[in-house]
Amino acid sequence: MASIRKEIIIESSADKVWNVIRDFSAGPSRMAPGFVVDTRMEAASRVVTFADGTVARERLVSIDDVARRTVYSVVGDTIRPTHDNASMQVFDQGEARSRLVWIHDVLPDDLATSLDAAMEQGMTVIKQTLESEAAHA
Repeated sequence: MASIRKEIIIESSADKVWNVIRDFSAGPSRMAPGFVVDTRMEAASRVVTFADGTVARERLVSIDDVARRTVYSVVGDTIRPTHDNASMQVFDQGEARSRLVWIHDVLPDDLATSLDAAMEQGMTVIKQTLESEAAHA
């Protein structure tokens, strides 16, 4: 199984970052506008459409407000893993700074290359978006 881990420091408080990350129904559009072009709920699934046309149907596994951690799983659409588990967790790094850790475990392994590139690009957009919001608050 491929395991991809991305980490960034965001110049915004952990509470503000968590407020966006924990929003399962709209979080992707809020945290990565332009990279994500649509997020909508269909029954118990979140359907995320990316700028490159990729569509991911995701199921919420858990939201832990104390640990500031959310877990979800890609269950289909244009991405069809045989196994998928992802988590995003926000850590306090001081008054106006946080660390975001995004981990994605996926099978088959050949999905890892494109997923790694997408996560890298996504993290760049997330950092820019959330820091911009913090600067204008």
